[in-house]
Amino acid sequence: MPNHEARRLLEAATGRHWTQLIIGVELTTGEVEAFRALVERRRSGEPLQHIEGVVPFGPIDVAVDHRVLIPRPETEQLFELACDAVENPQVIVDLCTGSGNLALSLKHAFRTASVYATDLSPDAIDVARHNATENGLDVTFLEGDLFEPLPGHLKGRVDLIVSNPPYIAEHEVPDLPVDVRDHEPRMALVAGPSGDEVLRRIAAAAPDWLKPGGTIICEISEFHSEEVAGHFADLDGTIQMDLSGKERFVIGAAQR
Repeated sequence: MPNHEARRLLEAATGRHWTQLIIGVELTTGEVEAFRALVERRRSGEPLQHIEGVVPFGPIDVAVDHRVLIPRPETEQLFELACDAVENPQVIVDLCTGSGNLALSLKHAFRTASVYATDLSPDAIDVARHNATENGLDVTFLEGDLFEPLPGHLKGRVDLIVSNPPYIAEHEVPDLPVDVRDHEPRMALVAGPSGDEVLRRIAAAAPDWLKPGGTIICEISEFHSEEVAGHFADLDGTIQMDLSGKERFVIGAAQR
């Protein structure tokens, strides 16, 4: 086990920060047993973030467990791209919200905006609403498929759409890391046989919801960027790389 993981597990087991532990604090028997139990959970493949229970994301912290995807640095870059792409948005929509990390971070960044977030999973909606309460942020979370649960009066009025949708192809699942494959929700990962099915549907419906000049930014698979760019052609979609140089985002805009 890497040293940094062991350190974080020790912090989780004792409730103490690492700076306190390195000065030689004597652990109780209960703390030692708790640490060993956490180590076994990690060795079994359970994600470190699930064991810790909370993940920092942009300006907030969000609770995560087996019901939602673990927010990753690429999705945090999506948040940063969104903040740079729009100025003073009034209506924001987050599709496939999961833990609510994007929706809540954007509400934190744009306090006057009305933020709506949808997810097909009722379990994910429960986690997202919990995170909204914990962060004291007012976001409307709606259970349903993509745009379907949004109120109709938002059509043609949305300034910004963001999404980290399922984008893995079924044949790619065996190659996923075990902590992802066995511990994160499959419905949030796998889009279908080709992997671009959900993004295709988002691209087709987005023009009805965006206001003229409104922006859409989605996280995508580096292996499907060419197909996704084609789906977003009517929105002048362009592909942008993540910090590691992988084609990870599509950015588009509605015609003015």
